Amino acid sequence: MKHQLNIIIGSTRPGRAGPVFAEWLETFAREHGKFEPVLTDIAAFHLPVLDEPHHPRLGNYQNDHTKAWSKAIDAADAFVFVAPEYNYFAAPAIVNAIDYLLREWKYKPAAIFSYGGVSGGLRAAQALKPLLTSVGIMPIPEGVALPMYQKLLDKNGAFSASEQVTGGAKAMLDELLRWSEALKPLRAG
Repeated sequence: MKHQLNIIIGSTRPGRAGPVFAEWLETFAREHGKFEPVLTDIAAFHLPVLDEPHHPRLGNYQNDHTKAWSKAIDAADAFVFVAPEYNYFAAPAIVNAIDYLLREWKYKPAAIFSYGGVSGGLRAAQALKPLLTSVGIMPIPEGVALPMYQKLLDKNGAFSASEQVTGGAKAMLDELLRWSEALKPLRAG
């Protein structure tokens, strides 16, 4: 059985580019053949700023949006965060969504597919890593960064990946699978 890879769209703002990259990555991951990719759009869960009365470690969720988010994340074996860079940092929607849960993240690897201006979102990716480790996620070094991402979209907003991007995505998925397999006994225990 293939490991489930949740491709998490980390921006919720109107006009966002994240879905274009996430959809490309879903298709690429399906062709890669080692994962069962699932698009997971934070915007679809309508998560307000953390509004649960109990600490996430208790898993005593009161709100339907949290219960749905918990179920989606719990089903995953690995993640790719499609992460924009806002003001030299990670998008607030990603930070908030991670903070909602705890046990659902544990012992799962994550990669970051970042996009932004000149840095390609790398500052956001680096800012996310300490948060990921604090909830038990193993962030891997392999990832994809898209600098000046607007120039990578055609006039219709479609994304066509270069050989460098596809090579990086393949290396990222290969390594993500290794980590997912290595951490599987911990997830089962």
